[in-house]
Amino acid sequence: MTEQAGPLPEYTEIRDEDRFEVKRLREYLRGKLPGAEGPMELMQFRTGSSNLTFLMRLDGDEWVLRRPPRGPVAPTANDMNREFRILSKLWQAFYPAPRAMLFCEDAEVIGAPFYVMERRKGVVVTLRQPFAPALQGHAPSTYRQMAEAFIDTLADLHAVDYGAIGLAGFGRPEGFLQRQITGWLGRWEKAKTQEVPLMKTLADWFLEHQPAPQPPVILHNDFYLHNVMFDAAFPGRIVAVLDWEMASLGDPMIDLGTALNYWRDPDDRQELLDLSEGYPHTAMTPGILHREQMAERYAARTGRDISKFPYYLALAYWKYATVVEQLYLRYFRGQTTEPRFANYKKYAPVMAREAAKVAAPLGFRS
Repeated sequence: MTEQAGPLPEYTEIRDEDRFEVKRLREYLRGKLPGAEGPMELMQFRTGSSNLTFLMRLDGDEWVLRRPPRGPVAPTANDMNREFRILSKLWQAFYPAPRAMLFCEDAEVIGAPFYVMERRKGVVVTLRQPFAPALQGHAPSTYRQMAEAFIDTLADLHAVDYGAIGLAGFGRPEGFLQRQITGWLGRWEKAKTQEVPLMKTLADWFLEHQPAPQPPVILHNDFYLHNVMFDAAFPGRIVAVLDWEMASLGDPMIDLGTALNYWRDPDDRQELLDLSEGYPHTAMTPGILHREQMAERYAARTGRDISKFPYYLALAYWKYATVVEQLYLRYFRGQTTEPRFANYKKYAPVMAREAAKVAAPLGFRS
């Protein structure tokens, strides 16, 4: 593990590879956002591995600008219009969703489509980094509250009446699970920089053993500890849920599996814990609930049947192998110079093995 002096700053100067023409952006925003006629200051958030996120200051007001990464991306990934569509409506029924203010599909403005949303202020748990100062030194009861707030927020999202806020046509719940499996397998085949035979074997097994779906809900599809923002003054409260680019409608168990695939327990296999590079936050912090306890709390809050949860957890491990392989491919091709991407090569084999381990009691054989 590389020693860190402390958590990295929330945002910094824009990386050279991610710069764009500010003048065109300022001209586009005039008349669309308050303060856009005056000076503009732009900084780049350090968190996130996919879309590029910028802090934009206009006449004292702060906004967040999101755009896709540079270079080729998967056809359905990094969809700014999709993210804008849900965030322009969801805030009405789900407080942690920041309100999206405007969407620009003209790639000539900054080099790609983008949208602007309100800025929420809080504390993010950064991958492979120590807790921010505001989250350090608390009693175990506070960390338990953070875990409870995390899973309760997912349950609250799944309770939203999406039809009532104009999102009835946001996704296609019918056949969603099968499309997930075939779609992610296709992404794996396009992104892989190494051979991991387990990936195809697992995909075939997932397709053959699909559970019956539960009634559809709004899915975040990337709900995990590093995509939520905690209140700095009261860490047991979540003030924002971020990164909605993959949101859809579908079986809530898919979201539960995704959320807890990222969750680490102290007795997880060492190779899985090692991917956190010394900071498996949920495994090393006294008071935080374990994965099974989190699933049980979700079931108690929602009344949903979680008996098929192991299937969805295994599926989430398998999908995450492709997520990180796609990120590593950008580094492999020289599309980013971000040094942390260099370590992503080792993820896919580990995640595939973890998926196989979780699926084995369900009958999976490699």
